[in-house]
Amino acid sequence: MKKLFAAASVLALSTTGVWAQELQIYNWGNYTNPKLIDKFEAETGIKVTITDYDSNDTALAKVKAGGHGFDIVVPSNSYIPIWVGEGLLMETRPDQMPNFKNVKAEFVDVDWDPGRHYTVPWQWGSTGVVVNTKYYDGDINTSAMFLDPPEELRGKINVVPEMGDVMSLSIMYYGGEPCTNDKEVLKKVRDGLVAAKQHWLGMDYGNLEKFAKEDLWAGVNWNGSTFRMRLQNENVNYGYPKEGFPLWMDSVAVLADAKNVEEAKTFQNFVMDPENAALISEFARYANGINGSEPFMPEDMKSAPEIVIPAELVEKGVFTPTCDPETQKLYTRIWTDLQK
Repeated sequence: MKKLFAAASVLALSTTGVWAQELQIYNWGNYTNPKLIDKFEAETGIKVTITDYDSNDTALAKVKAGGHGFDIVVPSNSYIPIWVGEGLLMETRPDQMPNFKNVKAEFVDVDWDPGRHYTVPWQWGSTGVVVNTKYYDGDINTSAMFLDPPEELRGKINVVPEMGDVMSLSIMYYGGEPCTNDKEVLKKVRDGLVAAKQHWLGMDYGNLEKFAKEDLWAGVNWNGSTFRMRLQNENVNYGYPKEGFPLWMDSVAVLADAKNVEEAKTFQNFVMDPENAALISEFARYANGINGSEPFMPEDMKSAPEIVIPAELVEKGVFTPTCDPETQKLYTRIWTDLQK
């Protein structure tokens, strides 16, 4: 294993000027630090191409369809058992890689990948609500911001199109637990979402500029993305719903049909280096799961309200489990109704 990573580190351009090795990464949009990729390419001689996706479901459907040409994907924790169960991921044994020693203890033996035989941490965070407090001065720590929105915010709301997150927030708002199949709770969720949608402007991904410019005032969003919005507009604030909110971790996995396997493994090891993990967080503004990355992190992340969950709401955050197939079908049915 050490021989593999040592060899990769000295590769460079061939004499013809063509990259000797390549790596195709399929990742969430606006989520990868260009400086990280520049550093990886310089150190390994591996040319990286990144293709974006906007939701876990989009990524899963694309890869299942075949003919994608990707080597690496970065699914959220609740989706990883689905990827593994479908035979879509390669067992690369990150737990045997040199930099695995840097993974924080709480992220080693995780429910979604026990012992880390498939994946390595990329970033982790929460899904809550974003509100421009210039236009609303009430309590923002509630999913009512999008399910029963205040009059002054209606028509200026965006809900990210991530089914798992939106369903989890909605289920907890109506008194259920993530992955519930309680028909009474799910009826409330379905009716509540459909009724609320009339007050939303859209269900789009990648709205940093729209919130910064105040074209949007509220909605469902991820904490790091909201942090980046606040850096452009101080009126943008992040709320942790007191009814409950999902926590998640995105992790780097190698696809079962990857063409550039050794290059992909090299990348998995690379992102477990503390300095490199800090580069990931510096760009997207989420926490990572790597010990020793803190000294390299931006100073403003150490006390940012989007990163530090208020003590009274810490227990309201839940790492969303993987729902069984039948429950997932119920959620998909509700989601389909919401798209109509």
